[in-house]
Amino acid sequence: MTSTTQQARRRTPLSRERVLRAAVDLADTAGIDALTVRRLAESLGVEAMSLYYHVPNKEAILDGIVDLVFTEIEGEVGGFQVPETDAAWHDALRVRILGARRVMLRHPWAPALLDSRTGLAPTTARYVDSVVGTLRSGGLSYDLIHHAMHALGSRMFGFSQELGEDDDSGDADLAQLAAMVPHLAAMLAVVRHDDPDSTLGWCDDQYEFEFGLDLILDGLARKRALEAQADAATSTAGTAAEDPRD
Repeated sequence: MTSTTQQARRRTPLSRERVLRAAVDLADTAGIDALTVRRLAESLGVEAMSLYYHVPNKEAILDGIVDLVFTEIEGEVGGFQVPETDAAWHDALRVRILGARRVMLRHPWAPALLDSRTGLAPTTARYVDSVVGTLRSGGLSYDLIHHAMHALGSRMFGFSQELGEDDDSGDADLAQLAAMVPHLAAMLAVVRHDDPDSTLGWCDDQYEFEFGLDLILDGLARKRALEAQADAATSTAGTAAEDPRD
């Protein structure tokens, strides 16, 4: 960083938003592990103690940048508003979730950081509320929506939680693995993930993500149809019971 750049940054007043945006930039360029109060202060051209007027501690910084990521998602998907009813809820939710994924791909450190948070930041909570609202707009019962949220899991945020990590151990270890778990080894021998720009984890590339998401959304659509049939049958039975001609 040049002295001219440092002087310009010092002249720009610090604010909570400026601190958090600098933290996102640092995480993007150097990784989330590089995000320390000292390095953040250096990137802003100030002393570390200056940051504490705007953020009380590092945990507050981490919570804040998660909220900023979801603010970016809000812009990406055109807001979190949902209509009261929406026959196209399936497609609307798919578009929303894939929009969230685009943002996660721009900030590949965000999924792990989100997993580490103990609560929902305000904008994250509004995003989740919009997912619930989209499902409700399609006529799903709150009971089915509850099941849907569990089925979606982290996919509602645009990423898949991994069962393990690819350590690129090579053919020798794969041969050893085959002796113990032949079916798993046979699958791994043919699996290829060759699209690093769309990948957030070992198996979480774009194709795999959309494959899983579509299975869930299509299944929910079928469950919604069954709910509608059951509601109609109940309504018909109730009407027949009240008919005075019977």
